[in-house]
Amino acid sequence: MSIDIDPLSEAAGLTVTDHIENTQFEVYTDRSVDPRSRPESAHYFPVDASVAVETAAIEIPRVAVVETRSGDGSLLTRGDAYSMPTATYHVGIDPAPTKLYLTFESGFSVSTTERTTRIDLDAAAEVTLGFRSLHQVPAGTITTPTDPESLMRAVSLLGSALQTTSPERSFPTLRGHPPLIEPGDEFRVPERVEPLRSGVRIVVPPTYESLYPVVSLAYYFAAEVVPGDAPRIEGDGWTYPLEPDIERRAAEALRQSFHFDCLARTEGFYPVDLHERETTALDLDWGRLYDLPLAERLGEYLAVPFDRVEPELPQWTLTTDVRPDPENVEMLPFVAGELSIVRSPETVTPAAASEGGGMGFFRGADAIAPAAGADALGPGEFVRGAAGASSEADPGAVRGAGVTGDRGAVQADTDFVRPEPVDTVEHAWVGDGVPLDANKATLDAYHRRLEAGAVEQSRISVLVVCNDEQMREEGAVADLYGLRDMVQFDIEVRHDLTRDEMREVLRSDVDFLHYVGHVDDRGMQCADDYLDLTDDDLDVGVSAFLLNACQSYRQGEALVHRGSRGGIVTLSDVANSPATQLGRIIARLMNSGFNLRTALHVAKRELITGHQYIVVGDGGTTICQSRSGSAVVINLIKSESTTWNFSANIYPNGPYGAGTLATPNLASARTNYYTPTDIEADNVPVEELTEFFSLEVLPIFVNDELDWSDSISLD
Repeated sequence: MSIDIDPLSEAAGLTVTDHIENTQFEVYTDRSVDPRSRPESAHYFPVDASVAVETAAIEIPRVAVVETRSGDGSLLTRGDAYSMPTATYHVGIDPAPTKLYLTFESGFSVSTTERTTRIDLDAAAEVTLGFRSLHQVPAGTITTPTDPESLMRAVSLLGSALQTTSPERSFPTLRGHPPLIEPGDEFRVPERVEPLRSGVRIVVPPTYESLYPVVSLAYYFAAEVVPGDAPRIEGDGWTYPLEPDIERRAAEALRQSFHFDCLARTEGFYPVDLHERETTALDLDWGRLYDLPLAERLGEYLAVPFDRVEPELPQWTLTTDVRPDPENVEMLPFVAGELSIVRSPETVTPAAASEGGGMGFFRGADAIAPAAGADALGPGEFVRGAAGASSEADPGAVRGAGVTGDRGAVQADTDFVRPEPVDTVEHAWVGDGVPLDANKATLDAYHRRLEAGAVEQSRISVLVVCNDEQMREEGAVADLYGLRDMVQFDIEVRHDLTRDEMREVLRSDVDFLHYVGHVDDRGMQCADDYLDLTDDDLDVGVSAFLLNACQSYRQGEALVHRGSRGGIVTLSDVANSPATQLGRIIARLMNSGFNLRTALHVAKRELITGHQYIVVGDGGTTICQSRSGSAVVINLIKSESTTWNFSANIYPNGPYGAGTLATPNLASARTNYYTPTDIEADNVPVEELTEFFSLEVLPIFVNDELDWSDSISLD
């Protein structure tokens, strides 16, 4: 079973551990309880585990919305403060680290504080609690030849994972993971993978560069993809051209239709007051649109010119460049499942050593100071190459002995590429080459997302390894992990490990490895020698990592190939002081539940040297879940002596993907939004912000400088 439910040892209630998602949370009761197994069928919505307890109260340590349905499943009400008379109820509490449902027969009341949500029954009764992991797995694997026309048949089945064709599929929990695709001599489809036949067709020329940009559309529209000369989306009686720029037009269709679905779904099972619905400038009959079949509804969506919709749209989260090669077909279900905008560049700009680029890439150690800008080397500063690098320009800038003066140069066999800029928050790259400023996504890492499986312990394990005396300052990041209530961390700091000890560390099932030290083409520096992570006999159990050392890309890539899900690495030499700053920022963000890509995005806002780092593997990897589910970044600008202008960037994160409802616990902006979103409120009083910041540790940019909600002073 993926979910364990155990009584608390030091309080009244239950500990719920989801071994797939590495999440753990507590449910409190008004008395000690002994959970008894109950059938999953006792709940209106599907669950993975179900238990019954005798209690008069259920409380969770987070602010949530409580949704109440009658015994037959009809929605009665939802909110955070109300009472209901005696009857049989199905109750859902959201957000929680798993889907959480209650079934009971009693009158009850709902109340919230600034940190908790509580349900009080009129009298003690049997309450059946159901839990469903937010983890999603594919229904099977489609085998297909990799020629474009055969591949179109496979892409046409990605939408089989949708659990509905209504606008509610804009909720991440109702989309499901697309079936996987693997190359084969014959086209074969598992029995459980069946087309939804939505009535939508996507017509594109039979080429990879035309097919790849529409895979997210094929998934979200449950569309049949067929070959044809003029690229277009079509339904019964309507056509939407994808010319002249198929990548741009496909991205527009995805963003526009998803936005409209989020607005229209308020007419269905979840009739909430949605900010985006209230502020839209479009006068559309959302109730009528909700009731239309998908193809007919989509035709009316796309009949609205994009330039009328664009001002309302949030910044999309992810763009993925998928090179138009047949060897990349296995990545398509993962890209589509993230609802990524997809580009398929036929050519790519190589990044040569002569370019420089202004960010310190491809330069020797003697060029680091001018490349680092505001984070330039100070007196006696050094870089994180191998101990012993030297610089002819400034021998004191680089410390150690035993490495040639061109240590900072890129390895001769490294092919760096410079992808075109993106308009999204995050950027991933699928294909040959090492991308500058983008996540180097790999298939093995994405498969490990699905293979996370059960773990033996419910605690989050973090290991900080510092293998250089001069970098001990960053070893203090251990104090930044585990700064969470309701999440249990095992944190260890180790210094000066030998090769054998480092091998043992890498073999362990540590959730996050934070390495501080030296890396060069010989590998990772240890107390007695170098350990080359590209060695074939190396076993890796570490889930995620930060290799905060010079030019650690190759070593980090090897960790992903040998068992890790993903990590953050460097493309060039990095000076010690800004590397220490970045390490501390990443530590706090990962501790707060951010994924690798979003964590690095935030770090880049603060440090120009953040552009010397990229993510390898699965950029959506987290080590724990944020208290609020989504990844939240706050921005403050002083307005008056006692008020601030407030905005919040809310990003999809882990199971809380695009379309998740978000409700800030802030009186000045207390309404529902869908993720991704930017929330704004002017002239927010200091007292209100102080109360809000006490709820969770969040990154806050105050006048564009990074601070944290547990240390900020607003006076």
